[in-house]
Amino acid sequence: MTIPPLFPGFDGLMTLSRREGVDIRPTLLRMLTDLYVQTSVHTGDEERQFVELTSRLIDQVDDATRAVVRGRLSVYPGTPVTIIRKLGLQPTSPEQRVPLAARIPEQPPAPAPVRPPTEAQLRMSALSMQPSDAAEISAMFFSAAAGERALILHNLAEAPLKPAARITAARTARAIETLEMAAFAADIENFTLELGDALILPTRIAAQIVNDPGGEPLACAMKALDMPGAMFQRVLMFLNPEFGASVNNVYRLSRLYDRLSERSALIMLAAWRGATVAVTRAKYKPALYDDERQRARAAPAQTGPAVQPGADIATRNNARGSGS
Repeated sequence: MTIPPLFPGFDGLMTLSRREGVDIRPTLLRMLTDLYVQTSVHTGDEERQFVELTSRLIDQVDDATRAVVRGRLSVYPGTPVTIIRKLGLQPTSPEQRVPLAARIPEQPPAPAPVRPPTEAQLRMSALSMQPSDAAEISAMFFSAAAGERALILHNLAEAPLKPAARITAARTARAIETLEMAAFAADIENFTLELGDALILPTRIAAQIVNDPGGEPLACAMKALDMPGAMFQRVLMFLNPEFGASVNNVYRLSRLYDRLSERSALIMLAAWRGATVAVTRAKYKPALYDDERQRARAAPAQTGPAVQPGADIATRNNARGSGS
């Protein structure tokens, strides 16, 4: 299924949710809900897309996730009527500003205690991203707005995806020192080269991270290297003086950096690496199944010589014999 433009990149995540041993549909539903309630007014197409995606996921997630989504949409004035009915909410009247939740029974049945999965269980059930899925996640993150990026990173911390391995302490210490010196000198070129080398990323991806106008990818990269928060603020102010001159930019990214988890940053790093593999495969993949066969040139047919080897010698010897 092709995901509508309102939620770009969710096609790859939906593919992950259908694979055996992993279920990120609760994460997808929360991300869709968070993105939808950020805007107070939606077009008809946006509402239709939200209803189409959310209606299926509501029936496929656990009760805890459904309760969280129900609580968020119960206080959102623009919740579609179809979703209101599906969640058991009461439709709003003209005098009401927000939809009301359905009446709670006087003696609701006690829910069975649900133990949240431990970190070890999450890591054991985590799934390595396929290159195509990694490319979808990377593209979705780079194309999202600042608020949407923060929500994506927040939800990645709970997604059962395998993060990239931590960079060794010795390598991160050397990289952090080099990156800080390059930032003080506003040497974006050397900063990009060192970042790509430390995170094992191609120069193209490293440059996209460094030159991103929002700064969220750079925050992920620095968190993956475990750079101290105070040092990250200095990098923001000196690497790009024009960007660092804005107090709002530095303050906004500093808050994001403090709340950003290492797991989210490493999952995003794994997505960037996987996206590189996807691009490489697409570059060298034949367009048709027999392209390689067609590229091979047919060897020209070898025709035998008109005169067999040695025939000329035999003819001359016969001629000499007859002359004598």
